Amino acid sequence: MWYKVNELNTKGLNKSQISFELGLDRSTVRKYLSMDEASFMEWVSEVRHRPKKLKEYANFVKTALESHPYLSASQVEDWLKEHYPDLPQVHSKTVYNFVEQVRREHQIPKKMQKAVRVYANLPETAYGDQAQADFGSFNMQDPNGDRRKVYFFTMVLSRSRQKFAYFQSKPFTSADTVDAHNRAFAYFQGQPDKVLYDQDRVLMVDENLGDLILTREFQQYSSGMKFTPVFCRKADPESNGKVENVVGFVKKNFLRGRTYREDASLNESCLAWLARTGNGKIHAGTKKVPHQEWLFERGSLHPFYGQQQTVNSLMSYKVRKDNTINYKGNFYTLPLGTYQGADTSVLLKVEADRLYLYSKSESLLTVHTLSMERGQTVRNTDHRRDKSQSLETLQAEVYGLLKDIPLHREFMEHLTMEKQRYLRDNLLLIKRKCPSIRAEFMEQAMRLCVEGSMFNAKTLVQTALHYQAESCALQSTAVPQVSISGNLPELLDSQPQTSKISTYQKLMQ
Repeated sequence: MWYKVNELNTKGLNKSQISFELGLDRSTVRKYLSMDEASFMEWVSEVRHRPKKLKEYANFVKTALESHPYLSASQVEDWLKEHYPDLPQVHSKTVYNFVEQVRREHQIPKKMQKAVRVYANLPETAYGDQAQADFGSFNMQDPNGDRRKVYFFTMVLSRSRQKFAYFQSKPFTSADTVDAHNRAFAYFQGQPDKVLYDQDRVLMVDENLGDLILTREFQQYSSGMKFTPVFCRKADPESNGKVENVVGFVKKNFLRGRTYREDASLNESCLAWLARTGNGKIHAGTKKVPHQEWLFERGSLHPFYGQQQTVNSLMSYKVRKDNTINYKGNFYTLPLGTYQGADTSVLLKVEADRLYLYSKSESLLTVHTLSMERGQTVRNTDHRRDKSQSLETLQAEVYGLLKDIPLHREFMEHLTMEKQRYLRDNLLLIKRKCPSIRAEFMEQAMRLCVEGSMFNAKTLVQTALHYQAESCALQSTAVPQVSISGNLPELLDSQPQTSKISTYQKLMQ
């Protein structure tokens, strides 16, 4: 380094330029330039014994590392400060170097030796006995060069190694997983006795010491199928090793370098890849072609009849007293009056981005757009209307209330024709307000509405109330009339009574 510094100096570079070129501190460059070759060699040959500031704590550090070999230098530094308040002020790098020196001198490796797990080569499973399933994700590029993350479900038959994969551009839900199972079983033309899974949240809620608690959708689905779901223990990927290898194979052999366009195109390309490579080439472990082995295995699979075999997708959900249901962290409104007590429930089905709600008799109540967020209330303003009474009955009641008003039939006919979508709201307003309005004011308001072609219940009611309030105001401000009884000429001739002034003076005293 001394020769390099001097060589660059002879080429005309200054200290800062040499420092930048060689990655040295500027003070080091200055020191090297201040020494000739002889003095430099003498300086290098000197044995420099610097006193160790932490030498007296070596025994404490050694004991700590022997008891806990995994301790980091930062933890050792904290322990030193905790046990020795008078510890010298040193840089953390100094502590690190000291700890590493103690490790080397006493041969204390940092990492504890992991317990060796004993493996055994298990015999091949019987045909049709088992499949393994898992999820994966991968970052692809779209035609614009932007990154696009895709998610996939994959399943492999353990004996034949026949593989299947299904892709989508959103994370898998329980409903998506059920659909992916149906596609896999249709591809395999049957279902095995068992399917092994990792403990994924879209399939299982809790392990519960062996009493597995599955998600509602997957529980209903698997209970109607022939296969038995088996879940590996936590942090034990080796138990599901065949499908783990398939996940890596799909990423490295199919997805890597491929451009994302749309889900349908990706799945179509995957099926072609499976036929060509994934299931069409000799397997490195079995030395057999998976597709040819599957031709033997499919005869041992349980039949799969597509959608006829799937469980009824209508799921029961409890109705809250505010006429909503809670689905995946969001609240969806129901028509007013749906709630009929604590035991009220509705049936729910999700298709694509739509959520369908049915009554117990499976008649459609409402449809909502599925929300991908959480804590949202998805509303339908139509649900706030009271529909407990049929429209025909409501019309008959309103006609009965207005029957004594001459223009009521003409007004109602126009209202029915022009306000078909909001007819129930108009009728309910008239039914609620009409009893509190006198017929004469309702008649005046209706005449004004018909003449002005204003066929709206709110306009009718507000106008009638205005007339009624105006009438009441006039009555309250009228001059009161004084009634006079007796003979008027006699009253005019009569003299008023008088009092003496002395009477008022006495009262003042």
